Amino acid sequence: MAGHSKWANIKHKKSKEDEKRGKIFSKLSRKITVAARQGGGDPETNSDLRLAIQKAKDNNMPNDNIDRAIKRGTGELEGFNYESFIYEGYGPGGVALYIELMSDNRNRTASEIRHILTKNGGNLGEQGCVSWMFSRRGQIIINPEEAVVDTEELMLLAIDCGAEDFTEEDGIYTIYTSPAELESVREGLETEEVTLSSVDIAMIPQNTVALDERDAKKVLRLMEALEDHDDVQEVYSNFDIPEEVMEAVSE
Repeated sequence: MAGHSKWANIKHKKSKEDEKRGKIFSKLSRKITVAARQGGGDPETNSDLRLAIQKAKDNNMPNDNIDRAIKRGTGELEGFNYESFIYEGYGPGGVALYIELMSDNRNRTASEIRHILTKNGGNLGEQGCVSWMFSRRGQIIINPEEAVVDTEELMLLAIDCGAEDFTEEDGIYTIYTSPAELESVREGLETEEVTLSSVDIAMIPQNTVALDERDAKKVLRLMEALEDHDDVQEVYSNFDIPEEVMEAVSE
């Protein structure tokens, strides 16, 4: 599929460090809290909350943490007043950056994100400057080693379940759906006992920018710095790193 960002695959291949699990849980808690505050605490009637809870469970977040996050969103427990917002900008090599954030202090977050970008060869842009380059789609990532069927069977199964597209890139299967069909496709695959590594609504680039070794190193450093920030929920970009460049960067 043209326009697929490799960042999801790169992140998937990275081993999760135990010391970062607390940070992952913190970000997931914020997502659940905001979803519950905006749409109510019942996942049956709040699709954003339902997806956030499922993502938390996929990351082995304890049920007690999930329940507390929901109660903070509905006001049953005290908590920070997080707001969600988007920053858009550019990184090294002219790549587009679409950054989803949740914070209780927007001014502080803006200053810190601007500092990260400036330090790593990027800059913030006007609202809407890059969002037109992305499409909001459901994204399911599967590790072939965990799949119970071969590539062709999985592709046919995904299409039968309602998927729009299927790719195999860098040793990872990615299934794309419309946002509305994500849950039904997920349920269909799980019914067939297919192990899913990641399920989410993502911003998928329509076209990509190929990076040379110099810019690839800079972009990967920037992406990691952004994702390491507590207020950053997701970072999407339209960079593409050719295989030979990725091998050189990894050495």
